[in-house]
Amino acid sequence: MGRGFRVLILTLFVLGCASTRTATPSVGFLNQTRHSDADLWSIWSAAQNSLAAKIDLNPLQSAATPPDILPGDARALSVMPHQLRVAPQPDVPSSVLAAATGIVRANPTGLIPCPPPCDVRYTTAYSRYDPTAVKYAASWESSEVNFRDILEYEFENQILFALGYDVSWR
Repeated sequence: MGRGFRVLILTLFVLGCASTRTATPSVGFLNQTRHSDADLWSIWSAAQNSLAAKIDLNPLQSAATPPDILPGDARALSVMPHQLRVAPQPDVPSSVLAAATGIVRANPTGLIPCPPPCDVRYTTAYSRYDPTAVKYAASWESSEVNFRDILEYEFENQILFALGYDVSWR
């Protein structure tokens, strides 16, 4: 092979590698919380391990809805966040909550509006899958245990969605 041909092949290889790198979203979080990236990774890891052990596709079941518990899925351990935005949202004021639902709660309410396709008007947190984001009521950030539990649940939703599970009951 001639030198020109080798340079052409090498150039195409380098360009191919560059385009592959830019096409793959980088792993990690767009962290808008008061917590460190290490904290978010720890919570993500807990969500992975939980789903590798057992999957509950219907934790919010009503008495009329049967449980949907599956064996764990080891693939959960390899799912990574790709620029997952994690951000607080201001709590809905108690006056707005009372006017909209009749529910009286002190401020901070611990709830945020949940946009469609949510089946509830207000929630502690919710996930979006395209674009990927987790939003939560800002007041939960100061409660370390609750913050971790809320994010772990939402991270589980992100992982299950990435694996192709139906997360409509979560």
